[in-house]
Amino acid sequence: NGDVANKIGTYMLALAARSHRIPFFVAMPSSTIDLNAPTGRAIEIEERPAEELTEWNGVVVAPKGVHVCNPAFDITPHQLVTGFITENGVLHAPFALGLKDMVPQAVEREGRELPHEGAFI
Repeated sequence: NGDVANKIGTYMLALAARSHRIPFFVAMPSSTIDLNAPTGRAIEIEERPAEELTEWNGVVVAPKGVHVCNPAFDITPHQLVTGFITENGVLHAPFALGLKDMVPQAVEREGRELPHEGAFI
């Protein structure tokens, strides 16, 4: 549907862009588009070690037993994304139909051709 899984902080940048009326584009290789994930909720988020936040240079800097959530990625809802930029072109909302056109394997299976370089979809 166009939800984006990316390094932690991407969602906050998208919110800031929306708040200031700045377009928010995601640049990525088309090989990272997962047509099998219906929404971002289907994506398993890697959890990083708690020690990355509770220790500094081997010294514990957090209270013993503190609960830590340290995700490596976050999910940016498609409503905050202006468009996707890939090697196959630029895709603007609505994303649900056009994402399939950006994935070379899906295009090949259907016997179609990718848009020419620099094409806008």
